[in-house]
This record gives sequence, C-alpha cells and structure tokens, in this order.
Amino acid sequence: MATATAPAHTPAPEIPNRLYFRIGDVSRLTGIKQHVLRFWESEFPSLHPKKSGTNQRLYRRKDVELVLEIKHLLYEKRFTIEGARSFLQNKRQNGPKPAPVQKPARQTTLFAAASPDATRLSEIRAELKSLLALLS
Repeated sequence: MATATAPAHTPAPEIPNRLYFRIGDVSRLTGIKQHVLRFWESEFPSLHPKKSGTNQRLYRRKDVELVLEIKHLLYEKRFTIEGARSFLQNKRQNGPKPAPVQKPARQTTLFAAASPDATRLSEIRAELKSLLALLS
C-alpha cells in the first residue's frame, strides 16, 4: 500500500549558459507549463521577463532561477501564492548585505602624523616648494 508523502526537495536542473531563454525553454527546464509561467508573471512582480520585437518572452538566467524558487515554495513547501510572494519580498529586503571593504593596513598608516612615510612626504613637499621658489 502506497502512502502519500510530501515530495522531497528535487535538485535544481542544470541551467544552460545562455543570455536568454524563451518560454518553451523555461517550461522544459523547470517542468512548469507555459500558461502557469504566464500566470506567475502576473502574481510575482519580481518575475518580469523582457519581450522581444516579436513579443516573445525572453527570460534571463535570474528569471529561470526565480521560477525554480517559486516552484519550490509552492509545490514542495506548500506556500500559498500570497505567502510565496511575501516570502520573496522579505528575502529581497533582508537579503545578504555586502561585506564592508576593509582597507589595507598600509593605507591607514600612510598618512598618519607619526608615520615615517608622512615625515618623508613632508620633506619632499618642502623641497619641491623651495625648487618652485627658485624657478619663479
């Protein structure tokens, strides 16, 4: 006797290295029907593929990844559409912040008053000023 269980998280399919994907390509990659993809575009504001001159939808790689994430939230985690939309919106707002850039140690001591480099720079500046005075 088989029992119904929630599907385990399926691994994401390999996304080819292309700039754009047509809706049929995205449908095959993700296993989502084309009419469902068009519906999701109206429900998820962050899913907004470009349109070509012939009005075909052109999905970028990040759009395909978003479709896979929406699929995971709706089909595997059993979110409602509203819940998935708010989850993605919160994720975007509270997403990872870039790490602060640390300055190299040499840069912080280069212009310090007690630094030997600062003293040397002051000497060079004084010599250049005296040369400028001689030439004037």
